[in-house]
Amino acid sequence: MNSRSDLSRFSRGLAGCLTLVALLFSAPAQAVPTEFNTADADDGLRDRLQATSATWRARGSDSGSVQDILAAALSDYRSLVQVLYDQGHFSPVVSIKLDGREAATLNPLSLPAQVNAVVVSVDAGPAFRLGQVAIAPLPDDPETPIPDGFRTGAAANTGILRDAAAAGVTAWRQEGHAKARVAGQSISADHRSQRLNADIRLAPGQRLRFGNLTVKGPSDVRDAAIKRIAGLPSGEVYHPDLVAKSAARLRRTGTFSSVVVREAENANPDQTLDFTAEVVDQPKRRFTFGGELTSDGAEISTTWTHRNLFGGAEQFQFETRLSGIGGSSDIDGRIGVRLERPATFGPDDSTFYLLELERLDEEHYSALRALGAVGVRRIYSDTLEGQVAVGGSTNLVTDAFGKRRFRYVLANVKLEQDLRNSSVNATDGHFLAAEATPFLGLRGADSGVQLKGDARIYHPVGSRLVLAGRVQVGSVVGPSLSNVSPTLGFFSGGAGSVRGHEYQAFGVDIGDDTAAGRGFVAISAELRGQITDALSVVGFYDVGFVSADSFPTSGSNQHAGAGIGLRYDIAGIGPLRLDLAFPVSGGTEDGLQFYIGVGQAF
Repeated sequence: MNSRSDLSRFSRGLAGCLTLVALLFSAPAQAVPTEFNTADADDGLRDRLQATSATWRARGSDSGSVQDILAAALSDYRSLVQVLYDQGHFSPVVSIKLDGREAATLNPLSLPAQVNAVVVSVDAGPAFRLGQVAIAPLPDDPETPIPDGFRTGAAANTGILRDAAAAGVTAWRQEGHAKARVAGQSISADHRSQRLNADIRLAPGQRLRFGNLTVKGPSDVRDAAIKRIAGLPSGEVYHPDLVAKSAARLRRTGTFSSVVVREAENANPDQTLDFTAEVVDQPKRRFTFGGELTSDGAEISTTWTHRNLFGGAEQFQFETRLSGIGGSSDIDGRIGVRLERPATFGPDDSTFYLLELERLDEEHYSALRALGAVGVRRIYSDTLEGQVAVGGSTNLVTDAFGKRRFRYVLANVKLEQDLRNSSVNATDGHFLAAEATPFLGLRGADSGVQLKGDARIYHPVGSRLVLAGRVQVGSVVGPSLSNVSPTLGFFSGGAGSVRGHEYQAFGVDIGDDTAAGRGFVAISAELRGQITDALSVVGFYDVGFVSADSFPTSGSNQHAGAGIGLRYDIAGIGPLRLDLAFPVSGGTEDGLQFYIGVGQAF
């Protein structure tokens, strides 16, 4: 007989019997009636307490045992008191009774067979105010000030204490003390005067400089390229904004799905602080498809993108577009190739190379255009960017002045500031863009400069209405009207300028034909009203001017349109847009025009 084997079998059998006994004699699941009393608490505080209470959330449930009910009640003591502290009530009384017995006094080893009633009672007590408060030491002139609410006589709550401590630490970190921390705090409540006293002590630590950056992560981008793009300013005094800027540079390449820049736990002996960039790659290739439908026909576009072509986070993009599908004119087409290399001359600069071939069959002209350019894009901040490019183009056009070829050496300078709260559905802020394209004509073509501007502003009116306005201007200075390529001139009408009129319906009258103007202005106004969280209605009015002169005058070809629209917001994409517009002036034979797209009109 093997005594060890017998002992093992006996132990397993005993464990099985004990489990069976526990199942037979455990309390059955039950639905327990629950009361929640909050004395004089206002509705807002009561809602927060109920949302926090595990006992209240489990009311009416038949899935909990007596042990589960007790566990929820015991956790609620701390949770409910914390909610009250956060709201400035520092002398609360919380009682949770199971069948009349306080849950905190029950012995978990001798629980009743069942619980028939649960009563949660919360007496918030008076709201406290701050008494004697102090936080020290602080920098002489901190970038981040201590919150105004951290002062004697202000409403007391744990949130303001946390905010004050965090602001103090941030202020030191912005002075280069990367390892600043809260060294200690003394907080006491005077229940007689209903005052909360707080003394917060900070430990700034050494003033540090940026050290080295290492790379961690399964990335196909070369480590040297990641460091170059991040542009961590080694040797400079530490500032948290510079760390965030390095991470933002990596993210905006579009190559990485995740970017985290972490500081080392400890500084180096030479008072430098090293960092690690943890990155995860996006899929290398991406294909997108888009479409838009107007009364002038449908437009479809596709884009194929490679996010890391040569291992340096270079982005290669191949684009195609077909428009005018189903319309009265021939189909337009465009093929474009663009290669962008980040951090070529600096971490905020990227170079790009562009080739385009385009066929245009517009209302008043047709053109076959080829363009090649190389340029530099500069990111000045999260809201401001610009670019400079030089290149050449050739345009074979047929318009009101006949068939001609224009050859240009040209440059392009562009600056954009975007302070909107959303690029697809803005409700506040503004957007400004200015662009200048000087061109040198070859083989008889005139030289000059094209100027364009776009200004948009958004102003909320209450919680449901938004006023939106847009002004577009354009001018060609230098060449005569008859020697301006229509690809540089201006037409008006359609979704991008004056709704209610056909696309590019207006230019400069030349006999029975129409030519591109040298001056252009379009003004749009919208009143957007939100009906539900997803559905909005829009009323709009657009007016435009096109002139033979470089700057529109009172004698310019004026036209206007007005209408209404619907927007249905889709999370992550933006609003689906339907606009219905009628001409107001400038010719009424166009009749109703409709426009369907994604995103607001501007």
